[in-house]
Amino acid sequence: MGKHVKLLRNLGLILIAAALATACASADFAGRTGSQAERRAESLARQGRHEDAAAAYIGLASARAGEERDRLTLLAVEQWLDAGDGRRARGALSEVAPPAAGDLRWLWTTDRAAIELWEGKPDSALALLEPMSAEALPTRHRARLEALRADAWFQKGDPLRAVDLYLRREQWLDDPDGVTVNRQRLWAGLSVSSPQVLRQASEIAVDELTRGWLTLGALATSTGQQGIGWSNGVLRWRQANPDHPAIEIVAGLELPDRGLREYPRQIALLLPLSGRNATAGRAVQNGFFGAYYSAAVGFDDVQQVRVYDVEEGGVRGAYSKAVVDGADFVVGPLLRDSVIALAGESLLPVPVLALNYLPDNAFVPPGMYQFSLAPEDEAVSAATRAAADGHALGVALVPNTDWGRRMLTSFATEFESHGGTLLEYRSYEPDAQDFSFEIENLMGLADSVQRYRRLRANIGSPLQFDPRRRQDVDFIFLAAAAPAGRLLKSQLKFHYSGDVPVYSTSRIYGMDGRSDSDLDGVMFADVPWIVAPAPWQAELATHYAEYWPAQRRLGRLHAMGYDAYQLANELFVSRSGSIGEIGGATGQLYLDETGRVHRRLAWGVFKGGNPAPLPAPGRSDELAVLDEPEATGTSDTDAAWPGSTLDL
Repeated sequence: MGKHVKLLRNLGLILIAAALATACASADFAGRTGSQAERRAESLARQGRHEDAAAAYIGLASARAGEERDRLTLLAVEQWLDAGDGRRARGALSEVAPPAAGDLRWLWTTDRAAIELWEGKPDSALALLEPMSAEALPTRHRARLEALRADAWFQKGDPLRAVDLYLRREQWLDDPDGVTVNRQRLWAGLSVSSPQVLRQASEIAVDELTRGWLTLGALATSTGQQGIGWSNGVLRWRQANPDHPAIEIVAGLELPDRGLREYPRQIALLLPLSGRNATAGRAVQNGFFGAYYSAAVGFDDVQQVRVYDVEEGGVRGAYSKAVVDGADFVVGPLLRDSVIALAGESLLPVPVLALNYLPDNAFVPPGMYQFSLAPEDEAVSAATRAAADGHALGVALVPNTDWGRRMLTSFATEFESHGGTLLEYRSYEPDAQDFSFEIENLMGLADSVQRYRRLRANIGSPLQFDPRRRQDVDFIFLAAAAPAGRLLKSQLKFHYSGDVPVYSTSRIYGMDGRSDSDLDGVMFADVPWIVAPAPWQAELATHYAEYWPAQRRLGRLHAMGYDAYQLANELFVSRSGSIGEIGGATGQLYLDETGRVHRRLAWGVFKGGNPAPLPAPGRSDELAVLDEPEATGTSDTDAAWPGSTLDL
């Protein structure tokens, strides 16, 4: 199933069954019997309490027989679809044979088509809907039918046809609220469509009304409805389309109170583009320009980006040249040594967003901000996630390296701040192959063996014996690169600990082409770009994988470049140095009082040897989550890239 289809499902079936259409159908059918219980179910549906309405309808159905039972079951199916519970809707519909004719057949057909859409099968849905569209239908069925047809075309990647169907659907809606809901559904479909597909559709649209919807949708999906590109772009769209019905949608969006926002007319990008760190520098540059081109539509004239190679003349020379060339804002450098060198300047006339952190307690010159893929953020995220999942007692396995000690300190500090207790930890050598000693001692197996030996000595004869791990452990925090992680996870299983939840960091996902089946079940923090990209990020991530396959393992740096561009524009506008949170490609970004940018990361879990989005605690597995990453390497002691001094 493609990413686009998954996105539609993840919206809770916004596009598959409208509450308004459901309420109308329910009201009409309820009128047949007028029973108090059925009127209550219909009232719940109108209030948007779709799970409760479904339960009420299915409860009534269980006490009925024949056509009446089928009718109530179909109404329950409709409500489960509105609630986003496609599984229960599918199960209930399987109990109803296709009716021969009339209202029940129309309701069954639209329910079946909606489930096909939930399963990502728009062609199957259209095979059901198109014949029905040629029939003379009551208004309630016509309205639902046309909405589902439009949703199917959105799933098929044809937004031009989908928008046309939604616009024509308004002729069957006789009240203002119905028209408003119709436009909200149309907007929801545009919001999860591909920016490129929307742009292409807008270029061939003949009708100005349709073109207006498509251009606004393309702007929204390419910018994620955030940043200067979005705010300025939508204001210009509104000026060009003063009477467009989407103005109603725009009015409900958060936009600046005062006209067009400022932005840096010239940005200098300071990166290592030659020498041993050139690959990393180019990956960041590619991500940066991806964000730039996505936002360019929001600028009244062309914003200029100039790139400087810090390997030619040093970072101070590159910064000075950028200032002389007229830069309004500087992004970079990338390597920690370069950041330290630039921070040695007591005066920075042009503000800087460094792409790494200075050492703790180092002097930070005024006008310098710091953005890094800091692994400490990942350990903090793992601790927060473990606590949110209800775990109070944990143990840790970390490499005997500086990175491992940093992970342990960050994890333990954060976990204890949530009221949890790290019972114990063990350090391991990352290049080892056998971790039995560390695992047996950490999980209490060594004590179990000793007890067995004492008992056997006392009895004087062999006993049947299975080692028993300690029972006070809720989870394991595993800090490891992919090679060691695969071995550790399989050996945990061998040592009777395979059922213990394991939390890790992005290093566990090496993207090295090797099988990750041994990591199944491991949960890890990573950048959204990798494990749960937003619609506007997913398209870029796919393009980068296609055009720069050799940089696949550097996807986190593409995401860093993408976010660096967004941050540069926001920091330039904010003279106070304070910005709101940004939904970024590397995480949910926020600025602390020292000028450091931190991230809340997304979460993934290995399933069948592949990473999959991990839902937030308490949410269904149809929805992905947000919370953090780091550069890939082959072991915990490796630098991020061959020969690099970059410290993430």
